[in-house]
Amino acid sequence: MIEILNPTLLARAKDTGALVAEILRTLKSRSAVGVNLLDIDRWTKAMIVEAGAVSCYVDYAPSFGRGPFGHYICTAVNDAVLHGRPYDYTLADGDLLTLDLAVSKGGVAADAAISFIVGDSKPPESVALISATESALAAGIAAAGPGVRVGDISHAIGTVLRKAGYQVNTEFGGHGIGSTMHQDPHVANTGRPGRGYTLRPGLLLALEPWVMADTARIVTDADGWTLRSATGCRTAHTEHTIAITDDGAEILTLPQPN
Repeated sequence: MIEILNPTLLARAKDTGALVAEILRTLKSRSAVGVNLLDIDRWTKAMIVEAGAVSCYVDYAPSFGRGPFGHYICTAVNDAVLHGRPYDYTLADGDLLTLDLAVSKGGVAADAAISFIVGDSKPPESVALISATESALAAGIAAAGPGVRVGDISHAIGTVLRKAGYQVNTEFGGHGIGSTMHQDPHVANTGRPGRGYTLRPGLLLALEPWVMADTARIVTDADGWTLRSATGCRTAHTEHTIAITDDGAEILTLPQPN
């Protein structure tokens, strides 16, 4: 399903996006050395409930997962890249942590992810991975607008990732979003320009470049959800929900200045 939002729903989407951004910003500030991933999940639940929103993850049970996800946020550490299921793990200095969050409020969902390094250590490989995904996301957003094809966005993202020296996996990527978290069109992280669905004002897209340091192959963890790099290398993942407007694209999940 491809959903085009009317102005009323678009206003609600902006509110949901702002909530996702604020929760992620709060969680990043709290994600210090010694914090447990299960604490992050509990904090997320409390903030979602307090905001009168609904988790998109707790009861989510797609074909690629093993039963309902059962948690409120995805927490991926080091070699984990997508769908990281929180577990009893205490963060250490230098860990590369990705937090991926989707919630629904007022009947409209928003989805975003951030990758960052915990503590004082700044391993160069991790810094480069995060920078590549952030630059690729910016390129994808800059390419988006009315009349643009999905392939134009995919091409912009993939060009940045490959130029940075990374292989690109196309099994998972960006997607449409609206009254439900995952909708068409699929937005791969590489592609050919001029191909695919033509974007229209009112369409919401979640763009999410992700890379692994030395491979494009993923493996599924024993939990049936967490996707890890096949070689055990580090990974990064960055995501924003955007709205296609008459003039281009508006980022709905951008944190606001304090």
